[in-house]
Amino acid sequence: MRTWLYVDGFNLYYGAVRATPLRWLNPVALAQQAFPTNQIVRTKYFTAALPPSPSDTTQAARQQVYWRALRALANVEIIEGHFRVRQVWAPVAQPPPDMMRIIRHEEKGSDINLASHLLADGFADRYDAAIVISGDSDFMTPVRMVREVMGRPVGVLNPQRVSGPASRPIRNSAGLRQAASFYQNGVTWSQLGRAQLPLVLSDSAGPIHRPAEWAPPV
Repeated sequence: MRTWLYVDGFNLYYGAVRATPLRWLNPVALAQQAFPTNQIVRTKYFTAALPPSPSDTTQAARQQVYWRALRALANVEIIEGHFRVRQVWAPVAQPPPDMMRIIRHEEKGSDINLASHLLADGFADRYDAAIVISGDSDFMTPVRMVREVMGRPVGVLNPQRVSGPASRPIRNSAGLRQAASFYQNGVTWSQLGRAQLPLVLSDSAGPIHRPAEWAPPV
């Protein structure tokens, strides 16, 4: 079955690999491990370029290296949302004062982009089955529409990491499980380790190396 993969990039990052040596992740290989009977022929990765960070001046550069690595894989497309920066009032834990003005960075567009592409590609008959990597319950409706309206199987891989250092208790998304045709709740440290990109890839601009900050501790 022609299977297209739709990746919620930030959900995958924060749920599975943030602050680990497993950030050089191949999401296609991860999904293929979870659902080995599906042949993934195309991948759409939904994310947004990080804004400058005063506390980590190389963060945005590392993201761009990772994007280059993903684009070096066969049939992977990155679809970008954007960050909105705004000032808001927020309560503080220890008054007074009871409110303070803060700067908030909000990622916008990726969720609606993923849902729109999932539905548009299905209606255009571009896939026989789809897989979504996300634990966001906002995708319940588009996943259910693919299955019930289009009659196509759609799977969900909830990328919360359930083993390894600083793993969190399993949080089952009952809505996504019910909406999907097939479902895996959580990924293990071992699965992530087996789904790492090669240490060096290449594209038309030359070699692509894993960022040194992402290397496992010696």
